[in-house]
Amino acid sequence: MSLAAHLRELRKRFVIGAIALVVGMIVAWIFTDAIIWAMTEPIRVVAEQRGEDDFVTLMYQSITGPFDMRLRISFAVGILISAPVWLWQLWAFLMPGLTRKEIRYTIGFVAAAIPLFFGGVFVGWLIMPHIVELMATFTPEGASNIYDSKYYYDFVFKLLVVVGVSFVLPVFLVALNLAGVMSGKAILKGWRAAILIATIFAALATPSADVVSMLLLAGILTVLFFAAAGLSMLFDRRRSKRERAQGLEL
Repeated sequence: MSLAAHLRELRKRFVIGAIALVVGMIVAWIFTDAIIWAMTEPIRVVAEQRGEDDFVTLMYQSITGPFDMRLRISFAVGILISAPVWLWQLWAFLMPGLTRKEIRYTIGFVAAAIPLFFGGVFVGWLIMPHIVELMATFTPEGASNIYDSKYYYDFVFKLLVVVGVSFVLPVFLVALNLAGVMSGKAILKGWRAAILIATIFAALATPSADVVSMLLLAGILTVLFFAAAGLSMLFDRRRSKRERAQGLEL
C-alpha cells in the first residue's frame, strides 16, 4: 500500500472507532444517575455514621459542574463499552504489517491483559468505599466533609485505573521475557522485592481497618507475579530446547 492508501485506511479505522465511542458515551449517559449513585454511596455512609447529612455531601463548585461530571463519566464508561470496536479497528490496521509469530503473541497478550485489567478495576471498586470511609475518620470534631465533585471523580477514576494497571503488570513481565529482555530466572530472583512492593501498594490502596482486604489484594498481586515468573521460565525452557535442536541439525 502507498502512503496515501495507509492514511486513508487509518482515517477509516479512526472514524469507525470514534463513532463507536460516541455511541458508547450515549449509552453510558443514560446510566450516569445509577453510576453517580453507586460512586457516592461511601459519602452517604459517612454522613450516616457522623449523623451530619447537611455537612457530608458532594459539592459542585460551578454551574456546569453536574454536566461536566456526567460528561466525564460518559467518556470513561464509553471507552470501556466501545473497547471491542476500537481495539479491533486498531488491530485490523496493524495486523497486515505483523508476522504470524507477532500476531500470535499480540493475541495472547491482549487476551490476558483485558480480563486482568477489568479484574483489577473490580477490586479497586470494592476497596474504594473503605478508603473514603477511613479518610473521613480523620476529620476533626466540628469540621465538615464536603467533597468537590471534580476531585472526587478524579480520585475514583485514578484509583480504578491504578489498581487495574497493577493487575496487568505481570503480563508485561511475560512480554519482556518473550522479547528476550528478561529471563524467567531473572524475574523470579526479584520475588522479595515483588512481595514487598505488592504489600506496600496494597497497604496504600486499602487503608482500612480491615486487614483482610489488604492481604487479599497483596496476595492476588503476588500470585500474578509468580504466575508470570513461572510462564517465563517455561518459555525459556522451550526456547532452549528449540535452540539445542537447531544446533544438532546444523
